[in-house]
Amino acid sequence: MGVITMAGKNYLDLKAEIWDTGKCAACGACVAVCPADAIYFEIGRDSTSPLNSGYCKDVNDGVPCGACYAVCPRIDKAPSEVLGDYIDIVSAKAEMEVPKKQSGGAVTAILTNALDEGMIDAVVTVVEDPWTLRPSSAVITSSEVLVHQAGSRYNWWVPLVASLKEAVMKRKFTNIAVVGVPCVVQAVEKMRESDLDLLRPFRKYIRFVMGLFCTETFDYEKLVQDKLIAERQIDPLDIIHFDVKGKLEITLKDGNMTIISLKDVEDCVRPGCNICTDLTALDADVSAGSIGSDKGYTTLIIRSAVGKQFIESAVDNGKLSIENDVNLESVEKLSKKKLGRMPEE
Repeated sequence: MGVITMAGKNYLDLKAEIWDTGKCAACGACVAVCPADAIYFEIGRDSTSPLNSGYCKDVNDGVPCGACYAVCPRIDKAPSEVLGDYIDIVSAKAEMEVPKKQSGGAVTAILTNALDEGMIDAVVTVVEDPWTLRPSSAVITSSEVLVHQAGSRYNWWVPLVASLKEAVMKRKFTNIAVVGVPCVVQAVEKMRESDLDLLRPFRKYIRFVMGLFCTETFDYEKLVQDKLIAERQIDPLDIIHFDVKGKLEITLKDGNMTIISLKDVEDCVRPGCNICTDLTALDADVSAGSIGSDKGYTTLIIRSAVGKQFIESAVDNGKLSIENDVNLESVEKLSKKKLGRMPEE
């Protein structure tokens, strides 16, 4: 993935091949790496792909760039592995207090430990407004804030990688962890593999990638405003927990659970999700999700030596406990189902 393969490519190629064809994952990678700050997302109902301000170093000034094209996860053929490469698969839970944890709170425990131990200095992740549940991407540098934001909904779409620009270029962090769904992880992997000069800071300073299992992500406006508030009179403030396991499960403060079939919310799914085949974030250092583990536990797929180091450190410091009883069959079953979306050649 080098300069040679990107020769002559610019945002117009990306627009023609990906944005205009409904393939965009809306991960925000192109926004993060554009040196001219010319690519952006309009948040709202029409945010299916980015926009360009009308300027491009390559198009307007003839200065070769191609950074946006180089990091797009949708340029390459969709991944076809079921579980990908891994060192170990375990079931884990936080051994520290994580008030609003999703499943076992393991992701928060691993990242909190890494911040406390100085293994990382910033986490790029999704946070949500406590009143409206509206998601946004943020750079977090303290373990208290991280614990407070635990359980933020990754089922919502947010152009997460866009915050990487703030972490890398503006705030100059040098040991960054990124937490994201598979398309985000694929984009970050392309940054780490590319030999494009413009991408060197991203390649150098992203130290750890935590991937999250994902079947699809939902558009906030369409799901919350239209389906929950308008159709079902559910107040976002009453929602404690949101889970997607073959259906949408919404747990409310009064203990009631609303279950909505995925068919009913099909029109709220991001269009670019329909061609994604990666359930478990194959390119991450560690992948995490609730599928395959008992209630209150998180399934962790440890994929790299770096990932192993992060988990061992959290265990050694008493923040995480692990067991070996993952139901691999259920993870594989859902992975194979997602692979069924593979676009026809």
